[in-house]
Amino acid sequence: MNNIADEIIFADAQLTDLPFIVEVYNQTIASRMVTADTSPITVNDRLEWFNAHNAQTRPLWLIKYNNQPCGWISLSTFYGRPAYAKTVELSLYIHQEFRGKKIGQQAVMAVEQFARKNKIETILSFIFAHNQPSISLFEKLGYSKYGHLPNIAELDDIKRDLVILGKAITA
Repeated sequence: MNNIADEIIFADAQLTDLPFIVEVYNQTIASRMVTADTSPITVNDRLEWFNAHNAQTRPLWLIKYNNQPCGWISLSTFYGRPAYAKTVELSLYIHQEFRGKKIGQQAVMAVEQFARKNKIETILSFIFAHNQPSISLFEKLGYSKYGHLPNIAELDDIKRDLVILGKAITA
């Protein structure tokens, strides 16, 4: 039996991958568990975000499972001030047909390896408090609660809490 890690490839996302990235992102909107967007976005909506990534310090990776695109993971600048340069925000989205295969776990571990090699010291993930699957994934990988922001989002007239999970990355 193959190890799942052997079946997963991470590649720097290309502009031609952006429609797939947007498709996967849009799949999560209706659940009201993953993103604060309330209606689908377009490729054009994400161009500036896409261009803010770079392979050297803030990657956006397309995830392939058995050579088929299955999701994406990115590191983004946290807060935009120089003092936070060694802290990043992690975003992870898996296509609905590929969830439950431990792809997310492998993706987070790969990003942590990248962080160690690139002098990133802290990884943060912003997760709605009611998104227990994502919270469980990050806690399983050693992330702990760095913050809890009560009632700061409203989705379909329901106030939602945001939890910040973080992990110190050591060499």
